[in-house]
Amino acid sequence: MSQLQKAQSIYFIGIGGIGISAVARMMAMEGKKVAGSDRGSSKVTEELERAGVTVFIGHNAGNIPTDCDLVIYTVAIPPENPEFVESKKRGIPLLTYPQTLDMISVEKFTIAVSGTHGKTTTTAMISKIMIDAGLDPTVIVGSLMKNPNGGESNFIAGKSKYLVVEADEYKKSFHNLHPSALVINNIDEDHLDFYKDLTDIQSSFREVALQVPADSFIVTDFKNEKVKPALDGVVAKVIDYKAFMDDNLILKIPGKHNRSNAAAASAVCAELGISKSQIRKSLEDFDGPWRRFEFKGTTKNGAIVYDDYAHNPQKVEAAIEGARELFPDKKIIIVFQPHLFSRTKALFYQFTKAFHLADHVILAPIYPAREPFDSSINSEMLAFGINKEEGDDRAVSLPDFSSIESYLLAHHDNSSTVIVTMGAGEGNKIAEAIVLHNT
Repeated sequence: MSQLQKAQSIYFIGIGGIGISAVARMMAMEGKKVAGSDRGSSKVTEELERAGVTVFIGHNAGNIPTDCDLVIYTVAIPPENPEFVESKKRGIPLLTYPQTLDMISVEKFTIAVSGTHGKTTTTAMISKIMIDAGLDPTVIVGSLMKNPNGGESNFIAGKSKYLVVEADEYKKSFHNLHPSALVINNIDEDHLDFYKDLTDIQSSFREVALQVPADSFIVTDFKNEKVKPALDGVVAKVIDYKAFMDDNLILKIPGKHNRSNAAAASAVCAELGISKSQIRKSLEDFDGPWRRFEFKGTTKNGAIVYDDYAHNPQKVEAAIEGARELFPDKKIIIVFQPHLFSRTKALFYQFTKAFHLADHVILAPIYPAREPFDSSINSEMLAFGINKEEGDDRAVSLPDFSSIESYLLAHHDNSSTVIVTMGAGEGNKIAEAIVLHNT
């Protein structure tokens, strides 16, 4: 019996993380006593509290219950975290979130969905198709998606042998998974606060791909030059998802990146024996997960508002392209909150090129997340870089969310405009605030 199975009182450090919160929900559903902490409240922590989980805002050694017999923590926390220090002091067994995922997946046929971008949407698509086809998978996804039993959740408890899980490359977290089947949507430069370069990232993906057994499969675009090095030496069958692109498929979420995600999902589900007609029906009914080009409403004077989790240059460009495809005759206004000082600095040049399809770009201050303040990079520099690249003044940096909300309502509150908030931080609060002005 594993530590996870034996534990009856589990504490989660960083419980608001979208992946680790799914495990917390899973443990609560199994009848275990579950508590945890995070730096701030969110929709995710609120959903956990509704599920009966005790959530503390802020990290404090005293939060950990006296009867706690297992602590699960996100790899993003620093070693000096007071709850982490207290757990070690008390001799409580510790597991990282990736180690926990491995324990969950060991008894399952695990379909791991990886890639620098698109993995959340692809995971959700695969899950919906499998659920609709009656395969009853267990699902752990990096966002909230519609639960077949009602409501939204990042965890769905299935009763079959299948586990569909989003495989995160940050700090090589996905190395803890031993996938029965693997999706590699794409590979690009990201998480350069951890990886040295693209070659290092490709090597990390290759380690995972080599674990897929010979009698199973890997779904990817094997003609992609950035993906090819990750496939060197693999023994599993490699399936080209480009062969599953369906020009007649009508998705509710726009953009060629989402058509690629749908193709990857189709390839997986076809390999599992699901019919083409069922796959298409499920995909055309797919609404998209939380914060993936999510419709938020309209402003008082009719501007349409969306929110998207895009936080690296490729995702930003793809999301804007999708918005332009859906609304070819409207002005596209992007509100972007850069995520991490290190990412903004490392990918600065790519970011300056990513907004070329937007009519106007409003930059919020950088969201630091796990990082200390870095005075060598800021949003004002990025605005200047975008304007220099585009040869105009489409980008502006504003000091806080309140200023951005006022600016949007003063300059872009009209029916000819689509406003999209973007980023992995808290920019969705801006979207919610300007829509609330309509109530």
